Amino acid sequence: QVQLVESGGGLVQAGGSLRLSCVASGLTFSPTFMGWYRQTPGNQRELVAEVSISVPGPEYYVDSVKGRFTISRDSAKNTLYLQMNSLKPEDTAVYYCNARRIAAINDYNVYGQGTQVTVSS
Repeated sequence: QVQLVESGGGLVQAGGSLRLSCVASGLTFSPTFMGWYRQTPGNQRELVAEVSISVPGPEYYVDSVKGRFTISRDSAKNTLYLQMNSLKPEDTAVYYCNARRIAAINDYNVYGQGTQVTVSS
């Protein structure tokens, strides 16, 4: 059973930086993609950044974070990161780590419990 545990959220002033971490366990079947989503009250969860695991390819970033956020992973530690620089108040949200496997069998789409990021102006 895939489990994802996020950490690294907190309160930061505008212009500051945070690094989110996501430790994955139970990855008996490798994910196809891993990424970070965020959600604010009353809104749908939004994909912020994603990296392809099974097939090499470019990372995806939502336009609003391009040039400020960087997604990376340490496969040896089963850890996914999101480096967030030049943070803005509109980046305030709960951030969720995601792992999904696209396959005929043993597919999954799992989220962590989320970590709160609050950016003050």
